[in-house]
Amino acid sequence: MLAETIQLLGDGFAVALTPKMLAYSAAGAVIGTAVGVLPGIGSAGALALMIPVLYTFDPIGSIIMLAATYTGVMYGGSTASILLRTPGDTSAVIACLDGHEMARQGRAGPALCIAAIAGFIAGTLAVVGLMLIGPLLARQALAFGAPEYFALMLFGLTAVSGLAGSSLTKGLIACVLGLMLSTVGTDIAGVPRFIFGMNDLRNGIEFLALVMGLFALSEVLINSRNVRMGTAIKPIAYRIYISLKEIRESLGAIFRGGVSGFFVGVLPGAGAGIATFISYGIETQVAKNRENFGKGDIRGLAGPEAANNAASAGSFVPMLSLGIPGSATTAVMLSAFFMFQINPGPLLFTQRPDVVWTLIAALYVGNVMLLMLNLPLIGLFVRILYVPMRMLIPIIVVIAITGIYSRNQAVLDLMLFCAFGGIGFYMQRFGFPLPPIILGFVLGGRLEETFRQSMMMNQGNILAILERPMVMFFIALAVLALVLPPLLGRKRRRAVGAG
Repeated sequence: MLAETIQLLGDGFAVALTPKMLAYSAAGAVIGTAVGVLPGIGSAGALALMIPVLYTFDPIGSIIMLAATYTGVMYGGSTASILLRTPGDTSAVIACLDGHEMARQGRAGPALCIAAIAGFIAGTLAVVGLMLIGPLLARQALAFGAPEYFALMLFGLTAVSGLAGSSLTKGLIACVLGLMLSTVGTDIAGVPRFIFGMNDLRNGIEFLALVMGLFALSEVLINSRNVRMGTAIKPIAYRIYISLKEIRESLGAIFRGGVSGFFVGVLPGAGAGIATFISYGIETQVAKNRENFGKGDIRGLAGPEAANNAASAGSFVPMLSLGIPGSATTAVMLSAFFMFQINPGPLLFTQRPDVVWTLIAALYVGNVMLLMLNLPLIGLFVRILYVPMRMLIPIIVVIAITGIYSRNQAVLDLMLFCAFGGIGFYMQRFGFPLPPIILGFVLGGRLEETFRQSMMMNQGNILAILERPMVMFFIALAVLALVLPPLLGRKRRRAVGAG
């Protein structure tokens, strides 16, 4: 079995490493990285825009190019978050925390380096997982019903303990605000809620308006205030490349993020955004000095970046082996497969092994391409931080407004962008963390949906949910994640006081 797998993978590399296919992969990596920096498009949008163009291309080459674009978008989004604090996608939000803080400390180069290295290592782990245990995991993922997904989302919410900074109370308040915002729009029963007569809100609050307002515009307002008061942060002597010590510090986080991200990515509908939040929560739980997170701790960037790339590769598992898209991006990939008359599912591995194993090889080649492409460009990316803040502020605002308006062409989205910018500005001034709002907003809709489905399955008996082993497992993890950090922190303070 293993010998056959290695032979099939070798056949895949034989195709993926031909000059023509390498050109497809390189083009996809460049396009993906460029698109990832721009807010409003995202990986699903980038792939959707490319499909009409690729219609006349070679089918396998087109799939390779789409896969390389997918991985490139993930890295590009992190670059914008680290340098400019402008996350254009859910999976890039966490990079705004320690990644952007590292950039402000003159460590933008190491931050970009570890993002690329973590993505490469985790992407490699995920490709191995996709190759060896993908089909088995996909079948197990089908056993996840609404109660299991509800418990998983509940566990994901406990990442708020790692995002809360110095005050868990303020973190919980911010998380509840995000949950409240997620209820705006049409609910699962088709009933509009909290739309205040505005039809544009029937589909809910636009995520990009929320995240760009809270992070990008609030940062612009803070920097504008500093410029006006003459207290703007002056450029630091930025270090370009990462040290071996920083790589060693990050390895544990990278492997933990890669493993957890891959398993979350396999679950249909979970997505890379949830994987990054869970990874960050795990890192804050296992770290001895969790108070450093949010202040430029490289582990807080390495783990989520690894989870981001691993989840992206993991989402291919249900698509290839079951024909079920694991995310919005793989749903677009699935349409490309159908366009080329390739039918994903259990028979794909036997009927079209050339497609499957070439794609697996191409995912690995794409990771190598991104590493080779982005590491030499880090010096160029870092130069962005030398642009005077007076010039950088309008550029960030224009990029944000263009990205938001291009989504729905709705003026309301721009109004919400301004409102959330003001909210984010004052929340930061009074010590309220912003990421828990995004956590609550992202998980809120899915949490409500799975809870309602669980209640319908059990005729309203909430205790029946607790009879399922995986539900109890995730709930136990959620309780531990919320209870242990305060207890350990209290114990540590007592030990310091006694010393």
